[in-house]
Amino acid sequence: MNIPNFITIIRLLLVPILVIFLMDGSTRLALLTFVTAGLGDALDGFLARLLNQKTSFGAYLDPIADKLLLVTSCVTLAILGQLPAWVAVIVVSRDVLILIGISVLLLTDQSPKIEPPIIGKITTFFQIIMVTVFLGKEYLGDFWHLRFYVIYVTIFFTILSALQYIIMGVNMLGGSNQTKQDNP
Repeated sequence: MNIPNFITIIRLLLVPILVIFLMDGSTRLALLTFVTAGLGDALDGFLARLLNQKTSFGAYLDPIADKLLLVTSCVTLAILGQLPAWVAVIVVSRDVLILIGISVLLLTDQSPKIEPPIIGKITTFFQIIMVTVFLGKEYLGDFWHLRFYVIYVTIFFTILSALQYIIMGVNMLGGSNQTKQDNP
């Protein structure tokens, strides 16, 4: 196992620890855990490129770690009443749509591209910022009122990303149907 994949596995292991800290009301430790996992995301990608250690395993595991961290954080914060529930529903719905789309593509013998589009990366960035804002609210002071702007920007990119993934999936399926019609 290479270093980037090891870091990704550590990120996965931090998710239940984050939930435990949130459920116990240990917001500072939850924030520290979340930021550690977020920095780990940047570090594993950087090291994979720098050390030329990109693997298929890492290409699948990294987005799973991202989604698990963000979905779990949003759902837990919503359950605790710290994040509007509708925000968590939109974040979860986008990721469920992506997983359904990948499943459909795999069932139709398509090989979905693992590399997320730029809008997907922007969405992940803003989701990380949003969760960080809600976990770090005690440190924001007068800036706490800006959380609504963070939510709306995050939701805008989340919906835009979901639409882009839907269009990409439909185009992939359309291409496979065309190929099958051309080659009976």
